[in-house]
Amino acid sequence: MELASHALAPALTKLRSHITDTPEVALVLGSGLGSLADQIEGGGSVDYSELPGMKSSAVAGHAGRFRAGRLFGRNVIAMQGRVHLYEGHSPAHVVMGVRLMLQLGARTLLVSNAAGGIRDDLTPGTLMVIDDHINLTGQSSLQGPDDPALGPRFPDMSQAYDLQLIATAQRVATRSHVPIATGVYAGLLGPSYETPAEIRMLRNLGADAVGMSTVLEVIAARHMGARVLGISCITNLAAGISKKPLSHAEVEQTARESRDRFSRLIEGIVTELPA
Repeated sequence: MELASHALAPALTKLRSHITDTPEVALVLGSGLGSLADQIEGGGSVDYSELPGMKSSAVAGHAGRFRAGRLFGRNVIAMQGRVHLYEGHSPAHVVMGVRLMLQLGARTLLVSNAAGGIRDDLTPGTLMVIDDHINLTGQSSLQGPDDPALGPRFPDMSQAYDLQLIATAQRVATRSHVPIATGVYAGLLGPSYETPAEIRMLRNLGADAVGMSTVLEVIAARHMGARVLGISCITNLAAGISKKPLSHAEVEQTARESRDRFSRLIEGIVTELPA
């Protein structure tokens, strides 16, 4: 069930007591990519566990805190890690952090994740800019009673990922010599990795990469009128493409090895965003 604006109010008040400057950009940093938040200067930080109603992730590689301050010359707020449906949380709690960051004033969301590569050229270490997604979680972050204070009942998702932000990412990648790909992300429930048959199905559906996050957060952000850019770090080949067993340790390691290129890409994008 969607958390109404009044249900978010206690957590928002607590968050504002730690973070006083209005952020321009919100970031969600997925598995192995949370270290980018360590570059944020000044501002404040608060653990998710300190905010009323906010859930904490128990997944390795997700620190579970907000960090705010200056990053690449902009006021930002970042989530170091996220919570997931497969941990038993409701869709409303999965997107609560994103809603809080946008309620603080951020109007652009940069969301990242670790994903398995389905398309042949998406090998481990590739950064893929998401140009669309397929929500196969069976859930929506908008299900339940409507709260017009947060957004419209039936938000348009025809451009879930902002075309101008995608063009900016491509321009920055070329200038910074950071190779990137573009593709469709499929979000599944998890926590088990997919079977080879499921990967063949996803390929036939038009998915280029697959993961267990992001889609509900993007729906919530678009519901609130934010512009969204999504970036997947391809950390492994999907089941059936490689004969190697899949593991979360491999996901974290590949994401860590890609973080310098990821940081350079984010730096260029954040710097180029209009004031």
